Amino acid sequence: MNALDRLALELSTLGPVGRIPQAPGTWGSAAALLLAPWIFLPLPLWGRLLALAGILVLGTWAATRAETVLGATDPGCVVIDEVLGQWTALLPFAAPSLWTLFAAFVLFRALDVAKPWPIRLVERSLPKGLGVMADDLLAGALAGALLFVLSLAQG
Repeated sequence: MNALDRLALELSTLGPVGRIPQAPGTWGSAAALLLAPWIFLPLPLWGRLLALAGILVLGTWAATRAETVLGATDPGCVVIDEVLGQWTALLPFAAPSLWTLFAAFVLFRALDVAKPWPIRLVERSLPKGLGVMADDLLAGALAGALLFVLSLAQG
């Protein structure tokens, strides 16, 4: 394994997070949620959008390379997609309450695990790392939209 392969594996698994044996996707989402108030949420909207675009590009590369190195399609240890999805769910909120953070986590995880239409279609239709990343991007966008509508309804 060369240095780029090692870098791709470290990035795609968030280091040790993706190697947690039970529910690595949930742990990846939890790590993203814990980091969001310090890394993602303080950014202005354009900065958050730029961060998501960067994660999409780097994550697609890393996930594609990880699939090749590991010889598996969408390996469970690849959790960079959870960062993209979880942070996308938080995109509409500059300073979310603890309730909003918790709800974003639950909604994103539920959509990511259940993969209702069109999330599963996106995952299956796009090749390699792009499919890995895009289904979580869509799950996060749907979770964020639902949460935003709920927050508007609460006043």
